[in-house]
Amino acid sequence: MVTAGAGALVVVVAEAKLFFFQSYLSLAYDPDPVHDYCIPRAEFSSIFLSCKNSSLVTVEDFIYSGIKDPGNFKHNGFSSIPVSSTVFPGLNTLGMSFVRADFDVDGINVPHFHPRATETAFVLEGKIYSGFVDSGNRVFAKVLEKGEVMVFPKGLVHFQMNVGDTPATILGSFNSQNPGLVKIPSAIFGTGIKEELLIKAFGLNDKEIAKLRKKFVPR
Repeated sequence: MVTAGAGALVVVVAEAKLFFFQSYLSLAYDPDPVHDYCIPRAEFSSIFLSCKNSSLVTVEDFIYSGIKDPGNFKHNGFSSIPVSSTVFPGLNTLGMSFVRADFDVDGINVPHFHPRATETAFVLEGKIYSGFVDSGNRVFAKVLEKGEVMVFPKGLVHFQMNVGDTPATILGSFNSQNPGLVKIPSAIFGTGIKEELLIKAFGLNDKEIAKLRKKFVPR
């Protein structure tokens, strides 16, 4: 027999579980803004948000000119210019960021993923072989031309390669202020994973592993 007190306790526990579950879900995405905008105060450094007084906000806070020109892609065939609230304060609390990516002929954007965001990639110039791999190891890939857009679902590995005869440019947009970036080659060969494991996992010898580590170790 369940008493009234025990029944109330069960209800409270159930409500608490629901609250924490909902809180977990809400933390899984960028929070909704509580203001029209929030331009960070330049002099304020804290994990707690501090917005500039709205009377001091100008149109310049909502304009960014840092991607008018391509990055230097001649060194390794690819360059990217990420744009977040760190360099563009007008994006702060809006739950978005973007990137300009430039490719030399045959240039590649190595397989990578963004753990906290879905990305849409719009081809501004050129022809790009673009695709992603789902959790069932199915590849969705196609050559995109100027004006076409492809979406990469959150957390899935994706890649791009310039297959045209001229340099190419993509504008990527993310539904997170901080999408994160994990490049597969660097994450595997540029970190401290034991060499023995890498040899067994990829069927490579120690000299091949050393060569890859030299190439992908962070500088």
